[in-house]
Amino acid sequence: MINKLKNTILTATIACFAFFATTTKSSAEFDPSAEGSQVTAEMLDSDHDDYSEGSVDIIGKDVYKYITLGGDTSKLSEEQKAAAEGYYDRYLDSPFFGLSTVWVLLCAFMVFIMHLGFSCIESGMCQRKNTVNILFKNAFIICSGLLLYGLYGFNAMYPTDAGATVIADGIFAIGKPISESINAGNDLSYGGTSLCQTGWADFIFQAMFAATAATIVSGAVAERIKLSTFMIFAVLLVGIAYPVTGYWKWGAGMLDSKGFYDFAGSSVVHAFGGFAALACVLILGPRKGKYTSNGIKPVLPSNLPLANIGALLLWFGWFGFNCGSVLSADPASISYVAITTAFGAAAGGLGSILVSWLVLKKPDLSMALNGILAGLVAITAGADQFTLWGAAISGAIGGGLVVVSVLFFDKLKIDDPVGAISVHGVVGVWGTLAVGLSFLCKADSEVSFATQLLGTVSIGAFAFAFSFIVFSILKLVMGVRVDEEEEVAGLDVAEHGVAAYNE
Repeated sequence: MINKLKNTILTATIACFAFFATTTKSSAEFDPSAEGSQVTAEMLDSDHDDYSEGSVDIIGKDVYKYITLGGDTSKLSEEQKAAAEGYYDRYLDSPFFGLSTVWVLLCAFMVFIMHLGFSCIESGMCQRKNTVNILFKNAFIICSGLLLYGLYGFNAMYPTDAGATVIADGIFAIGKPISESINAGNDLSYGGTSLCQTGWADFIFQAMFAATAATIVSGAVAERIKLSTFMIFAVLLVGIAYPVTGYWKWGAGMLDSKGFYDFAGSSVVHAFGGFAALACVLILGPRKGKYTSNGIKPVLPSNLPLANIGALLLWFGWFGFNCGSVLSADPASISYVAITTAFGAAAGGLGSILVSWLVLKKPDLSMALNGILAGLVAITAGADQFTLWGAAISGAIGGGLVVVSVLFFDKLKIDDPVGAISVHGVVGVWGTLAVGLSFLCKADSEVSFATQLLGTVSIGAFAFAFSFIVFSILKLVMGVRVDEEEEVAGLDVAEHGVAAYNE
């Protein structure tokens, strides 16, 4: 027993010596007067061109360590002390780099699950004879979208000197494939506290967003589009068009410089996909037999339970979509955004239930599900700007609006099997404009309604024009629609040679 006690004391003594030896060495390693340890007033001034939060935080971490380990504070400049204080405030009183990176990656995985949600809701809302075709398109989109975004899109959307060739500043850049240079170190240097993650985490999160835009189109053109045509169009939409408008806002381009606000993509992702879908549907035409001389003949869903699962999976994934857009694990921000996201979805569902019940005289499940999604789209642009009840109001209006929009497009004989144009396009515009309504937002929000209108119209118009031109060319070159016999038989057999369900 005595020998064990002696060994314990000896071990503790050695550990103490090792700690103090390391402390002395670590403190001495930092030289406050060294060139790489200097902090200027301009680097601390967020309004100055030399402002560099990432660089300041790196130095601030070293200064804070120097002070903590007993370094001579008289050798430090006021700017160095300010950098240490900033590092303490941002990282020791709030999230740290590793947690933020893990959080953003977790959110990226949640956004990935949204593709499963889209697959479920599309196949559930459409006829069972087209199930394999719908699932195949969704699998193709995520596979091609991820690689295309790495090959071209990411650096075109977030151009840097090393990663892209800027053709028109703030408008268009040609991206290069991502490489190891994207990461810039596993530390704060990638983006400071406003982008607190590694470059790899940033890429995978943004890549999940990119693929979503084409998935929106998939549902709107379901049950009559040629598979090969859709695959080519999806590649061009995700690979070329999406990074352009993404650059305008999230890449610090022309819309961002004007003060346009889109927190997580009501316009950049959803309105973009919705108006791209509208262009394709106008060229493609409606499904055979839906619009007759006697009125609209409903094409009944094949599996409403599956559609219900899909909608709730999308709601779950949307927490990652919005909360991940904080781009750090800041506890106040991510928890607040989680509530506005939940309120928007819940109010959207109730709004659509109320309006559809009044208009259709029956409670409609498909409208309720689309209302939930519409509520989510409606608050995505301002998930961090809306008040809690502002988010609920915006979501409720979005839910009611989607019912009116679906019925409106049906009146015009614009056939959208899943309501994607209404949910993502029409409500995406509403959600973007809502951020410019001060009575829905927090007191410190200063977003201009006119700027929001300019931004959402610009993004929607570009997506529509690009899609209309490209889809028209594809129609001339290879055709966009399957033969009538194939449509009647179902695309599973016609395009894939196999049915989804063996009977």
